[in-house]
This record gives sequence, C-alpha cells and structure tokens, in this order.
Amino acid sequence: MLRFLALLVFLSFASPLRAGGKVTVAAAADLKFALEEIVTQFHKTHPGDQVETIYGSSGKFHAQIRQGAPYDLYFSADIAYPLALAAAGYAASEVKPYAVGRIVLWSPLLDARKLQVQDLVAPQFKRIAIANPKHAPYGKRAEEALRAAGVWEKVQDRLVFGENIAQTAQFVQTGNAQIGILALSLARHPELANKGGYGLIPEKLYHPLEQGFIITRRAAGNPLAASFSAYMGSPEARAVMVKYGFALPAESAGK
Repeated sequence: MLRFLALLVFLSFASPLRAGGKVTVAAAADLKFALEEIVTQFHKTHPGDQVETIYGSSGKFHAQIRQGAPYDLYFSADIAYPLALAAAGYAASEVKPYAVGRIVLWSPLLDARKLQVQDLVAPQFKRIAIANPKHAPYGKRAEEALRAAGVWEKVQDRLVFGENIAQTAQFVQTGNAQIGILALSLARHPELANKGGYGLIPEKLYHPLEQGFIITRRAAGNPLAASFSAYMGSPEARAVMVKYGFALPAESAGK
C-alpha cells in the first residue's frame, strides 16, 4: 500500500499540468508597437499560452514561408504577399485585411510637419532613410512618393536603405540619416513622437498600403492560432490599431 501511494505521489510530480499553446507570428516591422500591445491584451484571457512575435520585412517573410520557415501566422504590410501564399497553398485560412498603413516624413532634429516630400532636395538632408523598396512595402511606397513628387532622381544618391521600416527608423534616430520616410504607426510611438515631429505624406502620391494576414499551412488546426486570428477583429485590438494611426479596412473602403 505504501509503495502504491509513493508511486501516486511520484506520478503527480512527474506529470505536470498540460502546457499552454504556442504560436510564432511573423509580422511586418510597422506593427512592432501596436502588435506588442495587442499580444499583452490577448494574454489577459490566455495566460497559459505563448505568442512569440518576430518583426521584419514582409517580402523576406514571404520568401521564408515558401521555404518552410516555422511561422504560424503571417502579418504583411502589403496584402499582395499573403494573397500570393494563399494562392500557392501555403495558407490555412483566408487572407484577412487588418489595416491600411500610411507613410510620413520624420526627423528628430526638426519639425517635419512643416515639410513636404519636395523639400528633401535641400542640401541639409545629406542622408535620407527609406526601407528597401525591393522587399519592404513601406520602401516601395516611399519610392512611389518620391517619384510622384518628381524628386527621386535628385535624392537617389543620398538614400540609405533599411532592411525593414523599423531599421529605417533606427537610422534616423541614431543620426545616420537626417530624415526618413517611415510608417505612421512607428512615428506615433512616444519613443519617436517625443523627439521631433512627423508630417503625413499625401496619399495621392503612393498606392494604398492595404495590409493582411493569414494563418499559415503549418498552423492548420492550431486552436491558439485561430483564437489569435479572431482576436485581431475584436474591439480591443482594433482600438490599438487606430491608436497607432492605422486605418481599419472597412473605414478605408468607406472613404
């Protein structure tokens, strides 16, 4: 009898409670601040679950998922990337629009609210930071705005390219560029907003930056991935997105 009881005690310690779920989210760098708040809120009702976030270039994540990278959800700053993955069979959900992004001029040294894209030709801007247009949607939109304003050729040799929009902001923060074309969602965070001003770039100068996400094929049947996907449509999550300057898809369509 004592041996039996001892065995029960041993098993009670050797068999811990079921671990919570875990998902890995690959997200465009413009979501850095907004998604961190959303994940924190989500944990309040899912305390045993783990949501790991990795931020970077939408284009690079797109390529990595095709190569088998272990991401469960993919948030792209350009909805074209998840649409392409879904069409190729890499998605376990429909593509869900979650926001429309905007680009701004930002500098910690001066009030960019008084500047226009055309002003970037001024000699004081020896280095101008934008994300790499080859794989970063915000970089592509920055190039579109510079071309539409007729200054691309004039400033091209002064451009410094960030691998993603977060690194682009870092270039300006650290003085490696005097000004940058950034995501509004980053410029609104106190870390940047308290150091200089930002100026919205007119939307007529670039194509709409519609953003979308998918649950990847890897996460098919993962209940935590489904729960987090659903939470992105909640009033709490949508309020955070608006706080950081994102237009919500329905609102954008109604303009």
